Amino acid sequence: MSSVSRILIVDDDRSIRRTLEKFLGGEGYEVSTAQDAPGAVAAADGADLMLLDLGLPGGSGFDVLTALAERTRPPTIVVVTARDDMQSTVKAIQLGAYEYLVKPLDIDRLGLVVRRALASRDTRDHLEEFVSRSAETRLVGDILGKSAAIRDVWKQIGAVSTTRAPVLIAGESGTGKELVARAIHFSSADRERPFVAVNCTALAQGVLESELFGHVKGAFTGAIADRPGRFELAGRGTLFLDEIAEISLELQAKLLRVVQERTFERVGDARPLALEARIIAATHRDLPAMVAKGTFREDLFYRLRVVEITLPPLRERVSDIPVLVEGLLAKINRDLDKDVRYVTPAAIARLSAHAWPGNVRELENMLTRAVVLAKGDVLDETLLPIGAAAPAGDPAGHGAEADAEGALPTLREIERRHIARVLVHTEWNKRRACAILDISRPTLDRKIEEYGLRREEPTT
Repeated sequence: MSSVSRILIVDDDRSIRRTLEKFLGGEGYEVSTAQDAPGAVAAADGADLMLLDLGLPGGSGFDVLTALAERTRPPTIVVVTARDDMQSTVKAIQLGAYEYLVKPLDIDRLGLVVRRALASRDTRDHLEEFVSRSAETRLVGDILGKSAAIRDVWKQIGAVSTTRAPVLIAGESGTGKELVARAIHFSSADRERPFVAVNCTALAQGVLESELFGHVKGAFTGAIADRPGRFELAGRGTLFLDEIAEISLELQAKLLRVVQERTFERVGDARPLALEARIIAATHRDLPAMVAKGTFREDLFYRLRVVEITLPPLRERVSDIPVLVEGLLAKINRDLDKDVRYVTPAAIARLSAHAWPGNVRELENMLTRAVVLAKGDVLDETLLPIGAAAPAGDPAGHGAEADAEGALPTLREIERRHIARVLVHTEWNKRRACAILDISRPTLDRKIEEYGLRREEPTT
């Protein structure tokens, strides 16, 4: 920076303005302040960086972001707010905010963010190029949490939702990959267009090709009429390809051609159709490892992974469990017409101690079971078959997660035991087992082989 950088602090709290002014002045910056939205807009032209609160007199911080987005070279904006939610984070990033910090502030982190923002001002951070001038953000559901990992996911949603670049969402089963894909779509300018999801493990490869590409009458036995495929049905919306790693190499080659050339043909038809949809793919598999083994095409991998969002497993964000429980309970109560409002501290402790191999999906399923069994409006630890001796009515011992010596098993061992129990319970009916485990038949077969399971496998 060739001269002293100018920072504008915008906050209606006088004590916060004075604290930040003293700190940043001591760091060698030229500091000025404003206490309302009109004052922020008026003083913005003289600033290199703005620290902006969202709750202001005379208009919101979003109004300030929107007004400054119209200017040729607005200040770099760091939002500093008490609002700690997904919608505010996504909207602020969409409107051009460089960073989103939540009060109470870590003053050392603030200093680092200020230095980084000012150092990159000449090139502009890429998030500032993804400015959306749409009205209120509309999301389907919510990606709940307060952890730093989840906040980073919110920011990435805000960034990629303003582009049509392909996105690859990676994460273990049950972490919410489709929820993130929907959030990207419904935060974008194409939110009124179709969101079309395809589970690549749910259909045989031949059927999947027809589902994606469509077919014409007579293309194969049973093709009694023309049928559009998912590429076509998505229009200019979003096509979500879940569990993309499960498709065959042959279909990978065909998908690569579609992604590269942005055209496709229905099965049995030579007439090319334009692919207009944005593609979002997801997988719980290690795609780089599959590329190295030759089971997934490297060129397709890089075409799909223009932007990658990696979702953390629930065991790595245990601090989010109370927030998730609150949000999931509200949904479950609505769905089941129940009114379970209170979760005991002991229940939260038991939930927080669990390894969660099935992640948020497993948590939702367990809470649903608990709500069904609850006698009143309280959910206590006796309704949770994890972490302690199995409660009454749980003869299979689902709660006994420690082995006979008292040592905690590994996550892999927990998964092996659970799959074995389900197979015994269903008398090795794989269709029923897949339904209970919420996995595909190929995945179940792979797990059976991986763990060396046999029909005589014990349940403990």
